[in-house]
Amino acid sequence: MKKPETTGLPELYKRYVDAVEYDDLIPALIKSGNESLELFRSIPEASADYRYAEGKWSIREVINHMMDAERVFSYRALTFSRGDTTELPGFDENGWAVEANASNRRLYKLIEEYANLRASTVDLFSSFSQEMLERSGAANGVSMKVVTLGYLIAGHEAHHRKVLVERYFEGS
Repeated sequence: MKKPETTGLPELYKRYVDAVEYDDLIPALIKSGNESLELFRSIPEASADYRYAEGKWSIREVINHMMDAERVFSYRALTFSRGDTTELPGFDENGWAVEANASNRRLYKLIEEYANLRASTVDLFSSFSQEMLERSGAANGVSMKVVTLGYLIAGHEAHHRKVLVERYFEGS
């Protein structure tokens, strides 16, 4: 489960894959998950609705978005791993954020849900054979391998951890 080539991927996805420090997927997902949990657990409940600027997501909404994206990428990986050639749609992250009900949820419950989700994601990717990891499919007009989706999960998460630290915590 080594880091995949990013040739042919949109620049945004390349940046996410490149942001992953580990070359082996499962340790990358575990390390990334642990780093996120450590960060999330350091946030006081009273700060969960903080936004660094007007119109930006709250901390709660960022965490919920991270989980939404992980679920979407995991579903794509599951679909492609099973040899399903159906092209999958994209998703409107901003539209989903509005409908997610994150502001009415306790921060500790979001963190608990995140921990459970990451454990499930690690189990899913651990279950794939090398052949399954090499399978590919298309989503939102972009073709990619199953293994790439795993690295997108870890890299997308690293991106949002960085945003939280630089834009939310330094200003709060």
